[in-house]
Amino acid sequence: MLRSFRPVLAAAAVLLASISLGCRKPAEPVTLTFLDPQGLLDLGDHRMVSDAAIKEFTQETGIRVIHLPTPQDNRAQFQLLRDLLQKGVSAPDVYGVDTIWSGALADYLVDLKSYFSSDMPSVDPEVLASYTVQGKLIAVPYHPNSSVLYYRADLLRKYGYSLPPRTWDELETMAVRIQKGERASGKKDFWGFIWPGTVRESLSHIALEWQVSEGGGRVIEADRTISVNNPNTIRAWERGAHWVGWITTPGVISYSEWDASNAFWIAGNAAFARGWGDYFQRHPPEEPFHQDAGVTSIPAGKAARVAALGGWGLAVSSSSAHRAEALRLVEFLVKKEAEVESVSRAKPQWQLQFYDLPELLAKKYPWAPKAGDQSGATIVSRPSNVSGAHYDEVSRAYSEAVHSVLTGQSTASQAAATLEKELVRITGFATAPR
Repeated sequence: MLRSFRPVLAAAAVLLASISLGCRKPAEPVTLTFLDPQGLLDLGDHRMVSDAAIKEFTQETGIRVIHLPTPQDNRAQFQLLRDLLQKGVSAPDVYGVDTIWSGALADYLVDLKSYFSSDMPSVDPEVLASYTVQGKLIAVPYHPNSSVLYYRADLLRKYGYSLPPRTWDELETMAVRIQKGERASGKKDFWGFIWPGTVRESLSHIALEWQVSEGGGRVIEADRTISVNNPNTIRAWERGAHWVGWITTPGVISYSEWDASNAFWIAGNAAFARGWGDYFQRHPPEEPFHQDAGVTSIPAGKAARVAALGGWGLAVSSSSAHRAEALRLVEFLVKKEAEVESVSRAKPQWQLQFYDLPELLAKKYPWAPKAGDQSGATIVSRPSNVSGAHYDEVSRAYSEAVHSVLTGQSTASQAAATLEKELVRITGFATAPR
């Protein structure tokens, strides 16, 4: 009797199981969180990762993405990312990582080398090195950037200059002449050259360009020696201080990057401005002076013509609960960026005048004119990987030292000597032999 019931019981069990499965709610779609360091800089499709791209990814994969901005200040961004990653929270899943954060965040991010190895040979070596920590690729370069010199092409023509300056000496000569002429025509607030000089990360990479172009080294060298206290660095800082009140407004010591951009692009109060190469990519050509401006490499000192490396990469948190989906988002965004760059290479899209671009940008815009066989600025990285978790302190100490020279609170030689001792204390590294 029991045997006759066994097939019935088995069938009932299968039926109950099927009913139970049928009553379950369908699985919820995966939702990723992407922390975007550029999210507040511009709205809509002018972001580095546009809402349109995120929407397309969701339509293609069914994976939802919460797109979050961060504070605008670079150091506040870093502190936020570091705190989230150190706590091991499962979200955000994908982070936008600045080139200077690699050494400090490497322990908390997925090694992407095996996932994106086929994409890396085409990446600039200096860019790739900035995201590589002890052989680990902590982020995929997504939007590498370099500093540039913007100039008023219409004013250069007005005062008889056919080409933008290639050296700091040439820039000073042009800036003085144009500033004098524009003020004589009634523009009393016009200046020759502006740049962000407040105590932020921006001053760290600007001053690094000054000193490397004069042969002053990279503050902390790859062999972990502190080299900042040398005559070439001192001379470079002295040049920057000499500009303040001469060809640069005294107010530059409190200028952020946006203050400098607004003074050049919106107010039209400067002949030259130091900025980043992605500005013209994010802003519409209808902006004032856009059609009358040009972009070129940062001028050279006695040793070299260099441009600071900037931009950011895409990283996946080691604590992400959705690693496979996060990797899929990174792969999608990198592919979309490659498509955009291929269009940029095909034909000019901008009304700006291009000339002698930095090597990193010259690869993106090969149609841009250059000075014969001479190349534009080479890329120089800030000493972030070598100083690792100490970089935030290193950068703050460095920018404060330079700022003290710009404001006249200390001489360049005093500031360099004091900074050297402070960097030894922060890092434990030795000083370079003299």
